[in-house]
Amino acid sequence: MTTHTMQPPKAVGLYDPSFEHDACGVGMVARLDNRPTHEVVQKAITALENLEHRGANGADPRTGDGAGILMQMPDELLRAAVDFELPQPGEYGVLMCFLPQDDGARARLEALLERTVAAEGQRLLGWRDVPVCPEHTGDVAGACRPVVRQLFVGDGLDPARPGSESVRDQDAFERKLYVIRRVCELTAEDEGLYVCSSSSRTLNYKGMLISFQLAAFYPDLQDERTKSALALVHSRFSTNTFPSWELAHPYRVICHNGEINTVKGNVNWMRARESELQSELFGGDLEKILPVVTQGNSDSATFDNVLELLMLAGRTPAHAAMMMIPEAYRDRDDLPEELKGFYAFHACLMEPWDGPASVAFTDGRVVGATLDRNGLRPGRWVETADGHVVLGSEIGLLDIPADQIRRLGRLQPGKLFLVDLERGRIVEDGEVARGRRQTAIRRVVRKALRSLRQTAPIRPGDHL
Repeated sequence: MTTHTMQPPKAVGLYDPSFEHDACGVGMVARLDNRPTHEVVQKAITALENLEHRGANGADPRTGDGAGILMQMPDELLRAAVDFELPQPGEYGVLMCFLPQDDGARARLEALLERTVAAEGQRLLGWRDVPVCPEHTGDVAGACRPVVRQLFVGDGLDPARPGSESVRDQDAFERKLYVIRRVCELTAEDEGLYVCSSSSRTLNYKGMLISFQLAAFYPDLQDERTKSALALVHSRFSTNTFPSWELAHPYRVICHNGEINTVKGNVNWMRARESELQSELFGGDLEKILPVVTQGNSDSATFDNVLELLMLAGRTPAHAAMMMIPEAYRDRDDLPEELKGFYAFHACLMEPWDGPASVAFTDGRVVGATLDRNGLRPGRWVETADGHVVLGSEIGLLDIPADQIRRLGRLQPGKLFLVDLERGRIVEDGEVARGRRQTAIRRVVRKALRSLRQTAPIRPGDHL
């Protein structure tokens, strides 16, 4: 069978991919008690199927623009599915890989991934072939269908071997998995490698599918051992775009409804500031992952690239989201001065990523959503009496009896909706903003003091 590449099309004639836009369906399901269950996965898949009208398909009615689910690591399933020993949860990560059908090209990319794992001081545990059912794709999607394999990576090599590097904590391990992915992506650019997710906390199943095809295509999602306390789902409608397997949502940390109309300027500013980037957490690894934005990305994938880096560099998901999607704050009397100062300070570091856009995000510990300051995308949420939280592009993603609804609401322009699973509650926007600005103020003061001490001694009566 002749296979096609998975690369997005390049500018040809009157077509320019920079003018692509999309409007899609987004859903989220989470348990406030942070207890992984298969029920959460089932509810998320049901919500996704009810978002079919938000997706699209082409001349081939069985080929969709894209559908996917991002969830916490299903440890019970993976532990039973592999024929090698896995460390404790949090001490191993999974790279969910799309690879070429060609045997030779796939072998070269797999060897690159394995070499990079060793070069970054981590431990190669093994590969798993992800079960798929190709009959649940259309002809067009099937012609460019990748081979889907999972690469398992352990935290650190055998201490008896040279080059061993056991990372300090799970956050540091997350950064190592990210570096491994970026090094491979940059080395194998245009060779057919795409890594859907590279994490010890989350796993991503997606593809060039219609929403109702996802669970049928990936039998893992129907397995009762597939458990999670949260899930993001997405049904893609790509206006004036060409769908592809890698451009299906969710991405590594987000799924998105709408478009980023400022994306050209956002990308140019990111490229301009890359020479200025510094991170105590990444250290020398930072140079390995540049450029931050992958060439040829969609606006959503580009946004995901930047948000992911901000989160891995030490900011919480809420802090990073407020940096990239600030609310309208200038000349407003209803906002505290501290909050306006928070936004003004971060405006010196990053320009707003403006939509209309609705973005849901997660790092596997918290899950949230926000609208950009234009507020032109819908978003409804509901908390149920049995401790589930459901959010979607519209009401009615799940059939929830009225007597089971504890409270409900909608996304507000520039405001955050945040579910903190580790604390077991919905965090109000005002509380998120207070926490973020207090943390940011403390960080700014510390850096200012450090800079002053390096340049001149601080004397009594001096002011910052």
